[in-house]
Amino acid sequence: MADDTLYPRNSNTPLLDGIDVPADLRKLPESDLRAIADELRQEVINAVSVTGGHLGAGLGVVELTVTLHYVFDTPRDRLIWDVGHQAYPHKVLTGRRDRIRTLRQGGGLSGFTKRSESEYDPFGAAHSSTSISSALGMAVARDLQGGNNNVIAVIGDGAMSAGMAYEAMNNAGSMDSRLIVILNDNDMSIAPPVGAMSAYLSRLLSSKEFRSFRTFGRRVAGLLPRGLSKAAARAEEYARGMVTGGTLFEELGFYYVGPIDGHNIDHLLPVLKNIRDSDARGPVLVHVVTQKGHGYGPAEQAADKYHGVVKFDVATGTQVKGKPGAPSYTNVFAKALIAEAEADDKIVAITAAMPSGTGLDKFAERFPKRCFDVGIAEQHGVTFAAGLACEGMKPFATIYSTFLQRAYDQVVHDVAIQQLPVRFAMDRAGLVGADGQTHAGSFDVAYLGCLPGFVIMAAADETELMHMVATAAAIDDRPSALRYPRGEGIGLPLPAKGDVLPIGKGRVVKEGTKIALLSFGARLQECLKAAQELEGMGLSTTVADARFAKPIDTDLVDRLAREHEVLITIEEGSVGGFATHVLHHLAHAGALENGLKIRPMVLPDKFLDHDAPAKQYDTAKLNAAHIVQMALGALGREMPVSARA
Repeated sequence: MADDTLYPRNSNTPLLDGIDVPADLRKLPESDLRAIADELRQEVINAVSVTGGHLGAGLGVVELTVTLHYVFDTPRDRLIWDVGHQAYPHKVLTGRRDRIRTLRQGGGLSGFTKRSESEYDPFGAAHSSTSISSALGMAVARDLQGGNNNVIAVIGDGAMSAGMAYEAMNNAGSMDSRLIVILNDNDMSIAPPVGAMSAYLSRLLSSKEFRSFRTFGRRVAGLLPRGLSKAAARAEEYARGMVTGGTLFEELGFYYVGPIDGHNIDHLLPVLKNIRDSDARGPVLVHVVTQKGHGYGPAEQAADKYHGVVKFDVATGTQVKGKPGAPSYTNVFAKALIAEAEADDKIVAITAAMPSGTGLDKFAERFPKRCFDVGIAEQHGVTFAAGLACEGMKPFATIYSTFLQRAYDQVVHDVAIQQLPVRFAMDRAGLVGADGQTHAGSFDVAYLGCLPGFVIMAAADETELMHMVATAAAIDDRPSALRYPRGEGIGLPLPAKGDVLPIGKGRVVKEGTKIALLSFGARLQECLKAAQELEGMGLSTTVADARFAKPIDTDLVDRLAREHEVLITIEEGSVGGFATHVLHHLAHAGALENGLKIRPMVLPDKFLDHDAPAKQYDTAKLNAAHIVQMALGALGREMPVSARA
């Protein structure tokens, strides 16, 4: 039971205070569940008001979370949340309430499900549409090992737009492994209105008696001549489909139940109990209709249902505004792309369910017919862009670096091999702070840089980003990619429209003679700080901005290697990226045989936990002090005590 010192009995959550793990919840009468859900919703609102994070999705599944943990024997029964951003109520009920106000903070709870965090998180997730596949794997493993526990996957309607979900359903529908999928329908409105009749039908269809009768009916139909047997089966399926809307799922091999009001515990309980107690084999899909942000007025009324929030005032819902600063890279990208599209009507933009996150919501306002949101379907989005390029359009596939990983085969097969001029705009390059390891843009330079014919750019600041958008728009004979970080620029004045850069040419920002710092991307400002410190130690330092990882500026690299004793490359990416191309060139040019001291600085070979971005870069050893230390180490000198970080 929960510790009274943490949750005093005179608090506003007397029932929730008595729940430490779901076993405590299951000891209570069903009549308490409504009050527990209300207390849980308030606890989540209060916690996220302090930490920021995803709010609307979690509020929408409070009743479902309570009911699932009440009906099923978690963690023995495996409960898998797709994406995991809706799992804050789940975390409160599963032994993590005392840490819920550390969400997304350094050393605190993850904003998503994470296997290493709790036995109640059987599968880690932060990218969508993985739940049914992983759940099916667990169900088959259970069967092979003679187990009898339940496996439940909770997936949202948005995540259902990804092909992977249907691949998993198609596979599950062809097997007899017992699997429960909860479709949390909170946006698509694919369900008819829910009410008493719908609740009655759902209870009936999920009952053991009905499913036994249905099995008997199928056996009888099997004794009929083939034509009549097929007709009878079709009639039954389509009759159910007309009533419940589940024909699609039935065609995929799932037994469909629903729709159910996901905020009515009295409707949820009997259906989930029926499903739990059934001895039928095969997969079941329970269609639950919910509302994002449910139970919190400001979230219900907001256009985005408070999907992601910073700290806010609980009473009013007003979010804390940060101090005005430079525009974000995302907004600068939107400005640059709109400027290019104003001058060229062949420019189109594609996003995979992230219009506001990528800035394409602004592009869509200006060019509604030239902006396409393909849903959570990065694979389709890339090949869709390839098709547009085939017909002379100029597509910008605007996808977070971490999400582009999901479409790698399409990038290779459908774009790179055919040398189609698809332009990949990769937001969130580098480390991303509170979203942590699942969202860090660490690998794109490595996984794109090995593909023949690609042009790869990284913006050092917001002005460079505008130039790179213009450059990508002008590249019409091969694929290209530009990467830029999360967060604000450095406050440089922005042109009305970017300039086209010469392909494969960098720039020298500061001249020196002894140490050369060659930056690729947004660590340029840290390089300039490091150069200033090195100059103070009597070490003349050059700082250059590579701009391109492919093709690299071989003339610039050769000059830096020839004229300096130490050459350090700095990038916000994994091993195998920009530095690899530099070293490969220098090795073949024989430049490594004349005493050059070269040191690559990349992200460490591990997944970094969520934290404040500055602390993440400290952990990664990519800040100015680390660059200074690397330079001094190459020269055989130690960092002065006064300069140590």
